[in-house]
Amino acid sequence: MFSITRRVFSAGLLAAAVLGGGAAQAADLKELKIGYQKTGLPVIARQQQLIEKALEPQGITVSWVEFTAGPPLVEALNVGAINVGWTGDAPPIFGQSAGSAIVYVAALPGNVGGEAIVAKAESGIKSVADLKGKKVAVGKGTSAHNLLIAALEKNGLAFDQIEPVYLAPADAAAAFASDKVDAWSIWDPFLAIAETRYTPTVLVRSPEVLKVNTYFLSNRDFAKENPAAVTTTIGALKVAAEWADANRDKVAAALHEVTGVPLEAQTLAANRAEFGIFPITDEIIANQQATADRFYKLKLIPNAIKIADAVWTPPGN
Repeated sequence: MFSITRRVFSAGLLAAAVLGGGAAQAADLKELKIGYQKTGLPVIARQQQLIEKALEPQGITVSWVEFTAGPPLVEALNVGAINVGWTGDAPPIFGQSAGSAIVYVAALPGNVGGEAIVAKAESGIKSVADLKGKKVAVGKGTSAHNLLIAALEKNGLAFDQIEPVYLAPADAAAAFASDKVDAWSIWDPFLAIAETRYTPTVLVRSPEVLKVNTYFLSNRDFAKENPAAVTTTIGALKVAAEWADANRDKVAAALHEVTGVPLEAQTLAANRAEFGIFPITDEIIANQQATADRFYKLKLIPNAIKIADAVWTPPGN
């Protein structure tokens, strides 16, 4: 099993900070391509230019590629269109089951209160149990998909007792606005936007039914060939997390500046977010494995997988 222990993780960050990662860096790497979404720690790092500053001494530039959800980001990692990126818990599971060339390189906090299933107040839906027979918008293979499944199970409903409507966030937002779906399982900042626009009924938030993380991922070959770039990036994200925790009053403005999401919504999202980046422990692997097993049992992924097989560690550790 490949895993990053806390000792190895800290040592890797120290080495990246002291050496700039040059000794183990692939000689021809000139650009690091990072996939990100409209919220979270990578957005803070981008606004602060922390990864750019960390890699500049090595002659490596950084480009940022925005995604609306994790599944297309994972596919971009698989084909090498980006090198590293951040997603929720479910996308790498779907990717690994489909044979995607991805590895987990670090864990981040879950979405905490920033992921939920909501319904408009006028819908009459007041609980998860009321979703029986209803249309629920959700992104297939996303963390919100996992939330929906877990919430139904906890409330005694099978997944086939609702009608999932698989939509990307923007399309789901339109369907929710026009009442073409009865409920929506979604994450920040899209959740925060919906809350500020509609004041919907929140049926359940992720921590009530799940104990999950989000993840920083890499293309498998890229991580193997460029371990120093990966550890340097993780180190910069750690600095971003420390900045975010120390500057809570500035986080929403930083997110708004990069994403263009209304400040009111980003403030709501920022105030309930947790920031951090840390090694992938056996407990984290076990929780992620439980999610993978649930998806396989429901035939949502084609193949059973072992999460530990896709957890990366730098060479020599």
